[in-house]
Amino acid sequence: MPAPEWKLPPKDIEERSFAIIAAEAGVHNWTEAEWTIVQRLVHTSADFEYVGGTVISPGAISAGLAALRAGAAIITDTKMALCGINSARLAPWGSRLVCLIADERTQRRARKTGSTRALAAVDLAHELFFKNAEGGLWVIGNAPTALFRLLEKLESEPNWPRPRLIVGLPVGFVNAVESKEALQASPHPHISNRSRKGGSNVAAAVINALAELAHREPASPAG
Repeated sequence: MPAPEWKLPPKDIEERSFAIIAAEAGVHNWTEAEWTIVQRLVHTSADFEYVGGTVISPGAISAGLAALRAGAAIITDTKMALCGINSARLAPWGSRLVCLIADERTQRRARKTGSTRALAAVDLAHELFFKNAEGGLWVIGNAPTALFRLLEKLESEPNWPRPRLIVGLPVGFVNAVESKEALQASPHPHISNRSRKGGSNVAAAVINALAELAHREPASPAG
């Protein structure tokens, strides 16, 4: 077996990876913009299940692009998702990246109420960022509890700002699938999938793909 060619520039590695993904994925029905996201999910996870299992609601991509270009706040449920988002790509629009899972206020609230930190962080994020402002982008890649709580608050409190986009890709065996099904049945713009699979890395990859599209595609006159 010949020795692998491993001393490659990053750009070559990515281009070769995307070529392999395109070849192995075969024929699909995704639009070019949708494929930018799905391809990034496969690239991040090396899992071709995302080709058939990704769910992108009508208008979700345009909603996400408009939110990024407006500098909307991006709330993540884990520091891992936060770190996985390419903040340099978001810099032109001034988006604020926020994760409150380790915030002392979140921890106090969780202890007081006996809830999970993921649930408490959703409530705290609303109080700090969205009480008197338009909703931002919610990026949930780990905690089904966070996704369920967000949907619960949106249903029970009509004054809660509506999210610009919900990226709902929690991973796991307890309530991961159920929380995604609840999101996909909701009226909120969303990008999700149909299995237990997910994770902070793929949730972050969605935002990175949207940022790529936002740089690539000109904004509409309406923004």
